[in-house]
Amino acid sequence: MKVRVAVNGYGTIGKRVADAVRLQPDMELIGVSKTSPNYEAWSAVKKGIKLYVPESEAERFKQAGIPIAGTLEELFKQVDVIVDATPNGVGAEYKPKYVELKKKAIFQGGEKAEVAEVSFSALCNYDEALNKNYARVVSCNTTGMLRILCTINSKVASIVKARGVVIRRAADPKEVKRGPINSIVLDSVNVPSHHAKDVQTVFKGLDIITTAVVVPTTLMHVHSMNITLSSNVKREQVIDALKNTPRIVMVQSKKAGITSTAEAIEFVRDLGRYRNDMPEVLVFEDSVYVNGNELFLIYAVHQESIVVPENIDAIRAVMGLASAEESIKITNATLQIMKGSLIE
Repeated sequence: MKVRVAVNGYGTIGKRVADAVRLQPDMELIGVSKTSPNYEAWSAVKKGIKLYVPESEAERFKQAGIPIAGTLEELFKQVDVIVDATPNGVGAEYKPKYVELKKKAIFQGGEKAEVAEVSFSALCNYDEALNKNYARVVSCNTTGMLRILCTINSKVASIVKARGVVIRRAADPKEVKRGPINSIVLDSVNVPSHHAKDVQTVFKGLDIITTAVVVPTTLMHVHSMNITLSSNVKREQVIDALKNTPRIVMVQSKKAGITSTAEAIEFVRDLGRYRNDMPEVLVFEDSVYVNGNELFLIYAVHQESIVVPENIDAIRAVMGLASAEESIKITNATLQIMKGSLIE
C-alpha cells in the first residue's frame, strides 16, 4: 500500500515536492491545492494532477475554466500525510485542521519551529522524526548549512564553533514584485541572524553565529563558513568527507570555469536537469582552506530545490516507512541527485 500524500500549496516548493512524490515507488500523490486560479493551477491540471481549492474559492476557479476535483477538506480526508507548502506563517493556520482530521503533516522552514514536534534535516536527525505526527523541514539556507556542518562533525572532527556569512538571493526567478534592484541590504540588523538559531533547532547546542545580507540576484544563495574543530585536520580529509556525502557536490572552480552561481546554474541547464534545479549543496573546492583546526569554505545553495529531497525523506520518517539510509538512497535515486565532483 502506497502512502497517500497531499501537497497543500502549489508554488515554488509545493510543485517541486508534488513532482518528486510522483516519482517515489512507495508514495501516491492524491492531489494539490491552490487558492488562486493562475498559471500554476493550470499547469497542475495539464500535468494530470488533481486540483483542490478552498470551498470559498471554487466559483472563481469555475469562472476561470479550471477544473477542480473538490475542496481542501475533501483532499485532506483522503490522505495519510500532508506536505504543507503554503506561504510563510500560513501553515500554522492550517495546523488545527490537520489536528482535527488526525493527519500527519510536514511543514516548511518559513514556519516557526514550534509548529512541529521536530525540525528536520535528513543527513542530521532523520531518526528524531520517525513516527512523529508533525515535522518541519528547515529552510533552504539552514538545510545547506546543516548538510555541511553535520558532515564535518560526523566524518572529520567535532565542531567547536561555526561562524558564517549568508549572501542571500533577493527573490526566486518568478517573483516579480520583490527587490532590491540596486543595493545590498542587511537581511537583519541583529546578530546572529535567524539562520544560526534555525540550525540550532536541529544541531542542538552548536555554538554558531551567522550574519546575512540580501543581494540583487535570483539564482542561488552563497555561504562563507568558518568552522573551528576539536582537533587539527588536513584539507584532504575535508574534501574526501564532502565528496563522499550524498547531496553535496564539489567543483574545482579554476579547472571547470565555474566561479559563480550563474555558471553553476548554466551548467545544470546544459545538462538538461529537471527545472534546471540543483538540490545538492555546491561546494567550491578551491575555497576549502585548513589552518590547523580552522576550516574555511564557500558553497552555494539553490533555494528553489534544496529542500525537496528533505520533504520526501520527512514523509518516510513520519510514516515510519524506512530507515534514514534506505530513504536517502531511494530519494537520491529517484531524483537523480549527485555526489562527489560536479565535473571530473
